[in-house]
Amino acid sequence: MKIRILIGGLIFSLASVSWGLCQNTIMTVKGPIPAEQMGQTLIHEHVLVDFIGADSISPSRWDQAEVLEVVSPYLSELSDLGIQTLVECTPAYLGRDPELLFALSEKTGLQILTNTGFYGAVNNKYLPEKAFSLSVDELADIWVEEWNGGIENTGIKPGFIKIGVNGDSLSEMHEKLILAAGLTHKQTGLTIASHTGPALPARQQIETLKTIGVHPSAFIWVHAQSEERLENYSLMANEGAWISLDGIQPSNQKDYLKKLKFLRDEGHLDRVLISHDAGWYSPGEEKGGNFREYITIPREFIPLLLANGFTDADIRQLMVTNPAKAFTIRKKLLENN
Repeated sequence: MKIRILIGGLIFSLASVSWGLCQNTIMTVKGPIPAEQMGQTLIHEHVLVDFIGADSISPSRWDQAEVLEVVSPYLSELSDLGIQTLVECTPAYLGRDPELLFALSEKTGLQILTNTGFYGAVNNKYLPEKAFSLSVDELADIWVEEWNGGIENTGIKPGFIKIGVNGDSLSEMHEKLILAAGLTHKQTGLTIASHTGPALPARQQIETLKTIGVHPSAFIWVHAQSEERLENYSLMANEGAWISLDGIQPSNQKDYLKKLKFLRDEGHLDRVLISHDAGWYSPGEEKGGNFREYITIPREFIPLLLANGFTDADIRQLMVTNPAKAFTIRKKLLENN
């Protein structure tokens, strides 16, 4: 079965939607690749995000051809800098557009991952109405179906689960989201990336996952840089969770250097992921507004790390080895599950 995507007069062809998976597989928008082909990776970025809310969002709010024209030079620049893979973290009902990501991957040669899941942060503004009435099992069924059959009749499969919770103690709704994500992981092997922030809800999510037999190594603590007590990084890393420091900008690199030094000295560099949380084409603004490029890490932050005692092996750990391990499709369960 072939799928053809028409964007701006250009036809992008998805050769097949029937993929067999081998061990150590990463799922990109163009299909599975061996984990060792992932290469240098930015693990938390965005192409397009629409903040209008779940009750009003529609793909008609953006012109795919214009987004392709605006964004593709930024992605091509990444390829020139040696980045091979970008993990696109925009969830459903916030502007997730797998066809657009497929076209961008085709045009630029960059490997791109998209996601399944629902985003409950910002007091549930981006949750569809059905999320409140559906059970945990019913939510998981929706996400598993996107894995099995592709997203929204595109045939394009998610490469991970993206959810979001508020930064305080988990609400009943957000407890439901992490449980559904855990059940989805148990059926698919997709890693859970949760917009979280502080350590308290991160710990609560891990404990919730453990109650249904999911190992903490299936969980990425997104925006962990928001946590001020560095010792909490060690606690989470010792559990096996991934610590995602994903807001690197030109103005804050020294703060991230301090956090990475701590994690390296504590022996936890093998549980760390780094990225920019950049991009953000904004529908409704001329040419998408102020698009933030993705180049600080390859151009500035890696040289800063090397100038401060980090080795080439450390850089490979952060940029190649850890992303491949974090996003490999594998069921990560506690013993006896």
